[in-house]
Order: sequence, then C-alpha cells, then structure tokens
Amino acid sequence: MQDKKIIINIGRQLGSGGCRIAKMLADDFGYNLYDKEILNLAAKESGFSEAFFEQNDEQKGFLKSLFHLHAPHISDNNFYNSRFSQESLFQFQSDAIRKVAKDGGCVFVGRCADYVLRDLDHVVNIFITANMEERIQAVRERHQCDEETARKIINSKENARSSYYNYYTGKKWGNAESYDICVNTSLLGLEETARFLKTFIVKRFKIED
Repeated sequence: MQDKKIIINIGRQLGSGGCRIAKMLADDFGYNLYDKEILNLAAKESGFSEAFFEQNDEQKGFLKSLFHLHAPHISDNNFYNSRFSQESLFQFQSDAIRKVAKDGGCVFVGRCADYVLRDLDHVVNIFITANMEERIQAVRERHQCDEETARKIINSKENARSSYYNYYTGKKWGNAESYDICVNTSLLGLEETARFLKTFIVKRFKIED
C-alpha cells in the first residue's frame, strides 16, 4: 500500500471488538498481526514453553504462577540457571515485540506494546472501547453464559489487564492520555470504526495510497 512502515498498537476493553479491528487494520495495510502470536515468539526466545506464557498472559504475578507450574512448562536450563524476577516474563515479551517491530509494518494487540516501543517515531497507539451493554452481549455470545457471568468475566479480565499495564508502564490503562486516539465502536460499528482509524493513520503519517 505504501513505503512507510507504521507500527499500530491496539489496547482494548473486553468485548469491544478491538481484536477484530486490529485484524481489519492489518489486512488493510498488509501488515502482520501479533496478538497471542507474540507469546510463541517470546517462548522461542526465552526457552520457556508457550504454555507458560499463555498462563501468565497479561498478568503481573510472574513468580506466583511460576512455582505452581509442573516441570514440563519450563526447560531445565532456564529453571536452574536463569535469575527469576517479577519482570522476567515482561522482559521476554518486550524483547520479542522489539525484534518484530524492528522493520516496522505490524499490528500489536495489548501486552504494553505502546510502552515497549515508546522510543520509536513511526508508532500509533489506539484504545478501543464500547458501551457496556454491547460488551456484555459480545462476551455472552463468546462464552455462552448469562449476563451476570459475562459481567464478572469482563471485570476480572480488565482488572488483570489494567494492573498489568499500569504496573509495567507507569501509565493508566484506558486513560485517554496514554494513547494517541480512543474510539467507541458502539458509535460507528466495527467496520466503520476500522475505516475511520485507517483514515486517521493515513493522515497522521501522510501515507500515500
């Protein structure tokens, strides 16, 4: 589509459609999308199994989870020779994000990518929200559950997400000041929101079709 290789970081509320919008933007710009894929890359770089990263995904309790895992989740090398710390898991993921972003032209979903790549100048940071009623309905459909359960899932996941983001970035998850643009998908719908964001990015970086 263009010569400029932009990095698009997407933060999102649960049930807002943020992951689907990230996929639309990746397709529109011809970029690779990294959501849980970054866990596989981090696992390869660190020597830990991917299951270990999945269990701790966007969680800041690294050491607590570590010692509740069975041995197959951790390679012998890393278990006996690595210096474990609260920040180790975050560092492994950050290294994987920076490695992928080196050449630009990619879309990241969550995992503090906006903070990890804060020193780059070809980055746009987006936060996706939606009205609570629509988010609850989306979670109900995804998990086949009632409204009360869906609300609990949202609260639990977002408490973990915000704690993770706030802890590692020193910023506030979902706060407009932490991003370049925040959008409510309930206003335009997913497809129109994706088009709106594409237009914003094209104008922001003066990209030519």
